[in-house]
Amino acid sequence: MSAISAAAVNELRKKTDLPLMECKKALTETNGDMDKAVAWLRSQFGKAMSKRADNETAEGRVAVLVAGGNAAIIELRCESAPTAKNELFGKLADDLVKVALEQNPADVDALVGLPAVKNRIEETVGLVREKMIVHRFARLTGGVFGYYVHHDMMGGGLIQCAGGGSHDELLRDIGAHVVALNPPYATPAGVPPDALAKETEFIASQIAADPKNATKPANIIEKMKDGKIKAWMGETVLTEQPMANSAKYPNTTVGQALQKAGLTLTTFVRYRVGSA
Repeated sequence: MSAISAAAVNELRKKTDLPLMECKKALTETNGDMDKAVAWLRSQFGKAMSKRADNETAEGRVAVLVAGGNAAIIELRCESAPTAKNELFGKLADDLVKVALEQNPADVDALVGLPAVKNRIEETVGLVREKMIVHRFARLTGGVFGYYVHHDMMGGGLIQCAGGGSHDELLRDIGAHVVALNPPYATPAGVPPDALAKETEFIASQIAADPKNATKPANIIEKMKDGKIKAWMGETVLTEQPMANSAKYPNTTVGQALQKAGLTLTTFVRYRVGSA
């Protein structure tokens, strides 16, 4: 056959966004047939992913998207820190969180099983030559949303509230608070009864073990227990925690800041690459 032209190579590159040398090789292997060359490239990238199937993916980034009254957050993982900061990897994360938002797949398997998603991952793997996986994602529907993604892209917080109006700055600050402090629970009502019972029992045993409390009236002991439970809530429940940016929100809990804005916390999602 005749030599592969530069124009054909460039056309295939535009179709696939893959390196020129890979495109030239694909056209050579398929005798210049453009459609077969595209299929050949996808086949090769699938093989590249298979070769990397056992590689560890300890790096990655978090991406968030809010649009049309819905929101999604995704954790996309890769093998190395340089790749996590790579523009192609970042674009992949942005594309996949958009698919999660718009198509509402049931779970990770359903998301990566979508042909467009599978092809996008394979194409990026072919370019970067590292294993990439969707570790987890969440999609929230309805309400007022805000989010924060840390500058290293490895941590992100998505906040969902009931209410109205635009509160981007406040909810971004609460998202940053969530990323920094990682509260286990959103609201007091969300604390599991067994966790509360366990903490209450622990506090009671601490108070009983202190000889100074032996002669104190029962009502005082109960007040001590209540005070310690309140302190524990302030450490573990988001709405009861003092705002992390105390200079901007002095003597204000997260719940109080939301109440002032006419919002009620519904839930939050916090992702940190590498954490459970």
